Amino acid sequence: MASSSETIRDLNDRFRQGDSTIPGRVMITIGVQNLIAEHDGCSLEQVIEQVQQFDTFAADNDPQAEHDFGAFDFLGAKHFWKIDYYAPDLQHGSEDPADISKTTRVLTLMLAEEY
Repeated sequence: MASSSETIRDLNDRFRQGDSTIPGRVMITIGVQNLIAEHDGCSLEQVIEQVQQFDTFAADNDPQAEHDFGAFDFLGAKHFWKIDYYAPDLQHGSEDPADISKTTRVLTLMLAEEY
């Protein structure tokens, strides 16, 4: 049987990579939106692809081994993404992030300078 951290990691990876069976939302900050707008030929899909392909997880950036945070450089700027766990009503934190019936994942993509 998988541990809670392994289950959360699997769900986070699947959600981050676009699995629509995992309840969640993706939020993009105004800084990321403005950066995309400043670069002709760049699209939101290209930035999302960076999040989906992220695989540089290590003890220093993933201490709980849940794949809930990442950082990457794109368009000359450092970007962060973070997954948080909410109850399905989005009013408070999830009581069990390993249970998709009790959790809505929210992935926020921001510029590091916005953190």
